[in-house]
Amino acid sequence: VQLVESGGGSVQAGGSLLLSCAASGDSFSPYCMAWFRQTPGAEREGVARIATGSGNTYYADSVKGRFTISPGNATNTLYLQMNGLKPEDTAMYYCAAKTSWGCTWSGAAYNYWGQGTQVTVS
Repeated sequence: VQLVESGGGSVQAGGSLLLSCAASGDSFSPYCMAWFRQTPGAEREGVARIATGSGNTYYADSVKGRFTISPGNATNTLYLQMNGLKPEDTAMYYCAAKTSWGCTWSGAAYNYWGQGTQVTVS
């Protein structure tokens, strides 16, 4: 299974970006998919997650009301719409998938990760 993110870039504060995650691989059926972010020297932070079966979504307090996680029309795609971006949103953003039961903020529980896409807000 391979996860590939795209859509990162540089924007001014208040701007928007749409991150995409495309998953490929046979028999890939994640229970939960999520977006994490990380800055150098900091711990990885869960940003948004979605339980693929129920569609229930969860957000970090820091992005609630500004970011939206959603599945794509194509199978095993994931989006993160980011509006009202702030300089503190600057980070490498990672898509992750978890195939075991449960949807969590613990990155260690996710067994598939993308390579990341950089978001810079100035």
